[in-house]
Amino acid sequence: MKGKDLKQTVIEKYGEIARQSKDQAGGSCCGSSCCCSGPDYTVFSENYENLAGYDPDADLNLGCGIPTQFAGIRKGDAVLDLGSGAGNDCFVARALVGESGQVTGIDFTEEMLKKAGDNNLKLGYTNVKFVKGDIEKMPLPDNQFDVVISNCVLNLVPDKKKAFREIYRVLKPGGHFCVSDVVLKGYLPEKLRTDAEMYAGCVSGAIQLNDYLDIINKNKFLNLQIHKQKEISLPDELLKKYMTCDELELFRNGQVGIFSVTVSGYK
Repeated sequence: MKGKDLKQTVIEKYGEIARQSKDQAGGSCCGSSCCCSGPDYTVFSENYENLAGYDPDADLNLGCGIPTQFAGIRKGDAVLDLGSGAGNDCFVARALVGESGQVTGIDFTEEMLKKAGDNNLKLGYTNVKFVKGDIEKMPLPDNQFDVVISNCVLNLVPDKKKAFREIYRVLKPGGHFCVSDVVLKGYLPEKLRTDAEMYAGCVSGAIQLNDYLDIINKNKFLNLQIHKQKEISLPDELLKKYMTCDELELFRNGQVGIFSVTVSGYK
């Protein structure tokens, strides 16, 4: 899919999810693998319920990790969340930065921005804001943030090189990013990958883990670290359609597959 088409698809699908209630999203084709006519956007989601700052209204189960868990966010930090959605990770980050910090969320889906703004108004935070913008060209100044986070978003960005260049630009010297994202390991038959994208919407745009890490390294980030990996569990009936017994064994032992990873690096 061309970059412009992928962005439009993201806007349409995530706008549709934002217009639904959480219960509706969990039981519709945009949120449940039991509905065979649409992908499950929740298969990688993690449980946020015990985290400070958690707001159930802001959690649409669209993430693939908990980047704030490994981001080393401190009181007073300025934090940027890329693809902030309904505000879930922003509000968790706000609990970490406290009254003296600042949290900014950026998204280009109008419905998500409205949902996040409504949630923020309800919570009464004055040091959390949401701005509209494209991650490949953010309307934000250089050297502004101590920490950049993102959750299951960068894989959907067509030009990941531009995205990481922008992360580098907006970070303060010595600042760092911590992102959770979807990547591939090893060779996946093309038809399997296509069906996997239909099974889990967040697979779209995912690239090989080594290529992902190479993009980060080429953008001059230091101290690159993978904090966590989690494999998506695809149904056996889907795998057996496209894989031999040997290929299936490689998939099941983690040498080949679709993973969420949480990665950090420093400017």
